[in-house]
Amino acid sequence: MKTSDFWYDLPEERIAQTPAEPRDSARLLVYHRDTKEIEHRIFRDITEYLHAGDVLVLNRTRVLPARLFGQTKNGGKVELLLLKRRDLDVWECLVRPGKKCRMGAEILINSELSARIEGVTETGERIVKFVYGGAFEDVLSRAGVMPLPPYIHEKLEDPERYQTVYSKENGSAAAPTAGLHFTPELLQKLRGMGVEIVEVLLHVGLGTFRPVKVDDVENHVMHSEYYEVSEEAAEAINRAKKEGRRVICVGTTSVRTLETVAGPDGTVRAERGDTSIFLYPPYKMKCCDGLITNFHLPESTLLMLVSCLCSREEILEIYRVAVENKYRFFSFGDACLFL
Repeated sequence: MKTSDFWYDLPEERIAQTPAEPRDSARLLVYHRDTKEIEHRIFRDITEYLHAGDVLVLNRTRVLPARLFGQTKNGGKVELLLLKRRDLDVWECLVRPGKKCRMGAEILINSELSARIEGVTETGERIVKFVYGGAFEDVLSRAGVMPLPPYIHEKLEDPERYQTVYSKENGSAAAPTAGLHFTPELLQKLRGMGVEIVEVLLHVGLGTFRPVKVDDVENHVMHSEYYEVSEEAAEAINRAKKEGRRVICVGTTSVRTLETVAGPDGTVRAERGDTSIFLYPPYKMKCCDGLITNFHLPESTLLMLVSCLCSREEILEIYRVAVENKYRFFSFGDACLFL
């Protein structure tokens, strides 16, 4: 399968620059996989499609102010993006420009924080050791900025709008954006309806948003990301599967987490570790029965993953309809529900 098979044409004005306000006022495209019917709704209407007994799987990760700006001893400007923690003070980072950051290069970020390049990964990211005093998270909160995607050009006035309302554990370089549409009130309403809410963890790194640069999809290599599925979460999901209840994932990161730990029969195991799972057609989901997600970039691994829920042809038709109906795309855009 070719990467170009997942191309679609998107006018630039359809790329959302600011989040919907309130969160649950975003639009919602509902796709019924059995009948191939499309409905156009508002996100808060999701209560009409989820039922008592459904399990809604959320990714509780929280975005770090992971973008850092510094300079080398020679005064060259450098940008670092934290991707994955290796040790207390050691991170895998995306560094630009890479030619200024060879082994041993030292980078001054501010009076509290500096860095040294200690190695290079197989895929070209840098291993960076940070030097600071006190707690790294406190220093980072003052030195770093929110790593918004490059297609967002508007300034984000409130950094919390790039966090889900249920985010808990710091560690991501990007938000699990499907979850941005939920409000505390909407989640409480779903709980009151009997929807069971389960949390997993996947710290979003380069694996989620790295572009596919190869012609053949199967030759793309995913960057690994850290995940956790607790005993409690696994038991809740397995109980639902055994009883014939639906497991609905919020976001592609939740899908990748569950499909990493799922057996052939859809049973999941409690586990933590690193995953580089890459889902693309004709892969069939083992655990995920439905998905709430945003509209994804052309030729992206996320678009390929969503195509596993129906077919590439159906996804491209859904996206054509979304463009025609002026949906807002990407991180701050509207949502899509696959049932």
